[in-house]
Amino acid sequence: MNLILLLVISLWFCPAGMARDLPEDTRMEWWREARFGMFIHWGLYSIPAGAWEDKTTHGEWIRQTAQIPIEVYDQFIGEFNPLKFDADEWVRMAKAAGMKYIVLTSKHHDGFCLFNSNYTDFDIMNTPFKRDILKELADACRDQGIKLCWYHSIMDWHHPDYLPRRSWEDRSADGAELDRYITYMKNQLKELVTNYGDIGVLWFDGEWEDTWHHEYGQDLYDYVRSLQPSIIINNRVDVGRSGMQGLTKKGSYAGDFGTPEQEIPPTGIPGVDWETCMTMNDHWGYNKNDNNWKSDVDLIRKLADIASKGGNFLLNVGPTAEGLFPQPSIARLHAIGRWMQVNGVAIYGTSASPFKDLSWGRCTQKSIKGNTRLYLHVFSWPADGQLVVPGIYNNPGDAFLLAAPTKKLAVHRKEDALVINLPETAPDLINSVVVLDVAGKRECAI
Repeated sequence: MNLILLLVISLWFCPAGMARDLPEDTRMEWWREARFGMFIHWGLYSIPAGAWEDKTTHGEWIRQTAQIPIEVYDQFIGEFNPLKFDADEWVRMAKAAGMKYIVLTSKHHDGFCLFNSNYTDFDIMNTPFKRDILKELADACRDQGIKLCWYHSIMDWHHPDYLPRRSWEDRSADGAELDRYITYMKNQLKELVTNYGDIGVLWFDGEWEDTWHHEYGQDLYDYVRSLQPSIIINNRVDVGRSGMQGLTKKGSYAGDFGTPEQEIPPTGIPGVDWETCMTMNDHWGYNKNDNNWKSDVDLIRKLADIASKGGNFLLNVGPTAEGLFPQPSIARLHAIGRWMQVNGVAIYGTSASPFKDLSWGRCTQKSIKGNTRLYLHVFSWPADGQLVVPGIYNNPGDAFLLAAPTKKLAVHRKEDALVINLPETAPDLINSVVVLDVAGKRECAI
């Protein structure tokens, strides 16, 4: 069933934003439980760090946006020597932030591979570093209990058989054969899926050029699943994605979840798995001049907003050429981690809010022994100390703050709403989570 039809059915069945059960699929269980992961964009593009000639606004697309000839860009391979890279430290930071999985760029559009590949010399083993980044990260993830995932680009600006060429390039396409490139890509994917243990997700990208079509996408999806049946694969393996909205437009398609980019769907999409990927500043790859950082408040509330709509949040870090996370990224990871230490239970394993709109914040929920636990994410603390939970007929049970779980809060009914008496001050000015247990499944007041 395609995403549009699912959306139509969900709007007919219940009010916008209400959750419905997702299809049973044991492959997806850990991913739905996780809700929060780290994206890492790292490669040769970290060396120029966004600057080329008189412009400083480039990122991981710098070879395209600066129109760098391939023979010039290839020289970066002799400069890539990230001696400060520490896979254990990267994973520790992700784990401390409350992230449950890591997605690293094994190969971005420039074609450079961060792993030891038998099928190209344009890889990490031909840099001065000569260490398999992916192996070290795989070992660190396994040791620390984090799910390991790979990003892999279908598009490849370096391989002689990838088509089409960039419009500004003078490289001839004579003799190039896309099917030969696909064989190359499959060989590398086999390396990625079989050489590093259990892989949680293969996160494809670069599928939008007209040389790629549904038959290629379905075949690639089936091929990867044949190598590791439990693996999860995003919808960018196939065609038809609706731009940055990230959801496939129509028809049957390969892929297990949608991929909104730099945006959050305005309402939940019941019955559909999706994950918002987003940068902390304006670039995926490291840009030393990009200081437009999202605030701690914004990121923590985005995490709650995404979970309240039934999605996952994949938050990006772009390491430096030395192999370090930028300090502003580290500071934000620490801030999110402090909040998650107290409130992570209101994110992990939750489903979408049953409410269409809440003026004071967001809601996530869990089913517990036939009853419902509502996690009320309060962004705006009520001045009168009365938190109004509208449109609910269920009988209330216990209510308490996650920051003070032993102190029960009084709850009373007011018409079709439940009202919780709150302390005078919020325990967290960014997002204080109030737990409200109610009997049975939520009963809509409609």
